[in-house]
This record gives sequence, C-alpha cells and structure tokens, in this order.
Amino acid sequence: MTISAADAPLDPQSTEILAATGLEYRLVTGDAFDGFVTAVDRGFNGERAPEERVRAWRENLDGTERSVGVYDPRSPETGTPVATVMSWLMDLTVDADSFLPMWSISEVTVAATHRRRGIARALLGGELRAAADAGLPIAGLTVSEATIYGRFGFGPAAHTVSWTIDTRRAGWAGPRPTEGEDPGRLDHIEREQLAQDLATLNERTRGSRPGDISGWPLLWQELAGLKPGKPDPKVRGVRYTDAEGEVRGVVAYTVETNPEDFAKATIHVNALTAETSDAYAALWRYLLQHDLVGTVITGLRSRGEPLRWMVADERAITVTERDHHWLRILDVQRCLGARRLRVPGSATFVVTDPFGFAEGTWRLEVDDAGAPSVQKVDAGAASGSVVRLGVAELSAMLLGGVTASTLRAAGRVDTDEETARWLDLAFLPITAPSLSYWY
Repeated sequence: MTISAADAPLDPQSTEILAATGLEYRLVTGDAFDGFVTAVDRGFNGERAPEERVRAWRENLDGTERSVGVYDPRSPETGTPVATVMSWLMDLTVDADSFLPMWSISEVTVAATHRRRGIARALLGGELRAAADAGLPIAGLTVSEATIYGRFGFGPAAHTVSWTIDTRRAGWAGPRPTEGEDPGRLDHIEREQLAQDLATLNERTRGSRPGDISGWPLLWQELAGLKPGKPDPKVRGVRYTDAEGEVRGVVAYTVETNPEDFAKATIHVNALTAETSDAYAALWRYLLQHDLVGTVITGLRSRGEPLRWMVADERAITVTERDHHWLRILDVQRCLGARRLRVPGSATFVVTDPFGFAEGTWRLEVDDAGAPSVQKVDAGAASGSVVRLGVAELSAMLLGGVTASTLRAAGRVDTDEETARWLDLAFLPITAPSLSYWY
C-alpha cells in the first residue's frame, strides 16, 4: 500500500463540531498514548492495562496507524481522552484473489460521562471523511454494539457463527488424512511457532475468503497466547503437514478441565486456519476426538463450514449466528468493480448516502465473462432494471453475504422481483463471507 492512515490530517469539520462543545480533537502521539490506552480499556469495561502491555502496544505501532482522542480540558484527567478511535489500512478480500485497501476502524469509545453529546458522530464522520480524502474505497469495523453503525452507512457484510459441539455425540464421519497411504501428520508446536504459522497461513489463504483481512503481527501473537503484558500459557498449538512436509493447517486452542469429571474437559478454539481440505479435516478430527474432552467450543466461523458434513450426528452441534464484519462503501465504482460477478446483465443503482460519498446513480454492466463495468450517470438515466437502496444496504450486499431478494422482502431495497433475482445470482460469493478475527 502506498498510503498510511497516519498521513491523514485531522478532519476540520469534526474539529469545529467538537470545539463548539468545548472539546479538543487531537492526534495522539508520544507519551499521550498511555492516556489513550487507559481510555480504551475504560471504554470497553476492561481492567487497567499493566505498563508492560501499554509499552508493548506502543512499541509495536509501525507508524502507519492513526490514533485520535477527544479531550475535555475541564476534566481532572486532562491527559486521558473522553473518546477514542484508531485506524489503519488493511487489505480486504472482496472476491477470489481480489482485494481492496480498507480504512480499518477500531478502539471506538466514548466515556460514559460524555454520552449523547454528538461525540461518536463527530469521530466516525471524521474517520470516513479522512478515508475518502485519502482515496480509500471502503471502510470497515467489527462492532461490540450492532445498533450504532447503520446510521453511518455501514452494513453487516459478513456474519459469523459460534459452535458448541458435544464430542461424544458428534462422532466423526469425515476424511482421515493422517491414515492410509501417503498420510499427513499432526504435531504440537510451541507458541512462537504457532504465531508464525498463523500469519503465514492467513497470508496464503485469505484470498479465498471474502470478508477476510491481511492481519497484523500483534494479532497472531495474541491468538498464540503471547499477548504482551498478558500472556496465556494455556494456549496450545497443533499443525498439520502434508505428505511432502508442507505446513497446510494450524490450530490454536486452550483446554478447560472439568473438576467434576476429568473425562469431560472443554476445548476452546482460538483460531483454526487450513489451506487444504485434508488439513481442515485432520485438525477438526483431532479436536473432536481429543482424549478426555467432552465439548469443543469455537467462534468466528463461517456460515458455510464443511465441518457440519463431517460429523456423524449434526444435532450434536449448537450453532449461534451474529453479525460481525461491517463494511461501508465510499467509492461505488471501485467496490463494485472489484467483484467477479457470476452472470451477465445490467442494473442501475440509485444510492442514498447520509454523508454523500456514495450518493448518486450508478450503472452496472456485466459482460459474458463476469467482468463488471460501473459508471456514474445522470439521475434521469435511471431506467430499466432500477435498484433504489441506501449505502448501508449496498455495503451489506457487496460480498454476497445477503441477497437482494432478502433485502427487498425486508423493505430495505426497492426493485422489481426479476432484477432482485438477477442480483442474487450475479453477486453469489465464492464461499460464505467470513472474518475469523476481531479488529
């Protein structure tokens, strides 16, 4: 990437809005980062971070991130902001090996003492304007509260499922790649190697998962139990290598013993990444047939997990689904142009946007090879297959995680039935959009 979030100046509109209420909108640099971390921990109801973690977080910043704080000069803690946001750039997978640079937004907090003063709107508006001014086509975030971000134009583009599996009942009906001729193998690895394998495999596989991200070094360390200032010695790692000795999959997990019945421990899966179907099957079989384990719990999995078809009794699995990766289109032409659409055809999108970035009328033409062409046209040119929707709905549709027909039935998209069905087919994803991490 040729730009960084750190290069983006503070948004003058948000500066003016917050100054009118007596608040200061500032970039956070140097020693001010300690107060920023304090505010983030407070905002998410966490414990105060130990100095070691604050120092490690500061030292692991690579200079491309942008940390912003809102300060109240009347506060007794003038060095601690009353609101925070951090942003940086990551690659977002949009389709098979098709990526967009994304303005990634995180650490959004507003102190409980300063709610309902328009601070969140100023913060999020400032981030979106900064991203658009920097030429980014899309912004994204994972959310702790699902009711906040729709009004800023974000839509839930990738959902996630959590599974609780009764291993005694589930059984195993899938492949057994560690048996037979030319078998692969499973091996325990130390946490340092686990972090490296997670990073390497994510880089090799993320192009096949719409909604996924490029990640960052501290993410892999945390998943491997090496979070600076708060390591987790309970984390274990197992890797799968194929018959040629290539690492094709890895799992990070912890084991929670059951003092009432030591034969019914619970495995909690932190992360599982597999480059091949053999690696996927071998790692899941290992977890479900682990000695002295009665339950496996895993979160942040895809709607389309093959595991459902690898167990002998699907009713051994309890599945909970929720929204996870929220996206916000800033440049309609670049975002739709990054998709590989499945059937030829055309439609005209009339998009409304509360911030104006995606506002307008856009003509989508798809050729016989599935290559899209997107052009902005005059509002009067909206004819034929017309689709009227908000930017949040278009953002939710981008990866194919929700169909136009579903949004039409919900009253969120205005178009005719034939056009909706064409969009359903055109926007089919290569696999269910997913994101296996928080950011």
